[in-house]
Amino acid sequence: MTTQGAHTDDATGGGPGPLPEFLRRPDGENVVSVITPAGDRMWLVCDYALGRQVLADRRFSRAEASRPHAPRIIDAQPAPDSIASLDGAEHSRLRRIVAGAFSTGRVAAMAPAIERLADRHLDALAAAGPGSDLVEGLAAPLPLSVLCSLLGVPEEDSSRFRTWVEVLFDISASSPRDKARRRMELAHYMADLIEHKRAHPDDALLTSMIAAHDRGELSMGELLTLGLALLMAGYETTVGQIGLSVLHLLTDPAAREDLRRRPELLTPTVEELLRLTPSTPVSFSRVAVEPVRLGGVTVRPGEAVLVSLLHGNRDEAAFTEPDRLVPEGREAVHLTFGHGVHRCVGAPLARLQLRIVLERLLRRFPTLRLASGPDAVEWKGGLGTRGLARLSVEW
Repeated sequence: MTTQGAHTDDATGGGPGPLPEFLRRPDGENVVSVITPAGDRMWLVCDYALGRQVLADRRFSRAEASRPHAPRIIDAQPAPDSIASLDGAEHSRLRRIVAGAFSTGRVAAMAPAIERLADRHLDALAAAGPGSDLVEGLAAPLPLSVLCSLLGVPEEDSSRFRTWVEVLFDISASSPRDKARRRMELAHYMADLIEHKRAHPDDALLTSMIAAHDRGELSMGELLTLGLALLMAGYETTVGQIGLSVLHLLTDPAAREDLRRRPELLTPTVEELLRLTPSTPVSFSRVAVEPVRLGGVTVRPGEAVLVSLLHGNRDEAAFTEPDRLVPEGREAVHLTFGHGVHRCVGAPLARLQLRIVLERLLRRFPTLRLASGPDAVEWKGGLGTRGLARLSVEW
């Protein structure tokens, strides 16, 4: 299997896979000082309880972390007016505008359309035959189609959007100039789409966001940034999550057999896969606005803190046998979607897509397995999220 990454704990699915060097945790250390890929020093929190504290504590500010000279994980960061970069009332205002689109009822109503999309991609996979790449054939196109439908992006524009986003998420293989050019192209595209939707309104989320702008609830800059943030955050993470979850099941025969015998275990199994194989290994950074004691260290004002969601999800103090998939589910809630006011607004939609993909994939291909050969699995390198570049399967 081909892997790309500075450090590999387990590239076959049972462990976290290739990880950046700064995510290597010294034994017994819950809060460690690390140097990020951008060359800045941060505190990395690897403990479940301390991670929840940081994610919910208002003394750790996302707004401060978005300022020009704040420590950074990578060069590419959310815009200062992005929903991910705001605190307090400003964050709540933007979140209220989009939260309705991700309510339990609205997301549940999307299930039939997502099922049809999944079946269409599975038909194409079956036609292509054994040895097909599950990432290219299913994991990548499905979330893109779902997000484009949710926001109202024309399907014929989806391939251009995918290219833009993959360049922007890449943290090593493209130059800052290339990123800046692609970011500008994407911003111009979104601005043109907003004007088109204003002239031709529909029932998609982008049209409702335009209405919020017209009511004075959003500036034009915020409307543009929010649209881009929803598309970008919901795409790459879900692509990665689908691929990582399928890989884990293909390398965990006991979990697959449990699902075959007891389909009612699908929902808790999805939660366990989210816990064990998060496509987002770390939180966005936060900057302390006053001294805060975390475990054995004191974080000073101006210092940045990063929560390792991956390590927190495998904290044995919170999860018995943390490296094992427990199909009946866990009492503790995993950190994959975050915690506190910045908890991922799109979590219900991501869960739905993962559940539909796994249910239909395993039913359609009951003998699904990794393709033979050393290159069946290729991990993406240089990305802010974890994921697979290729997952070749047979049946």
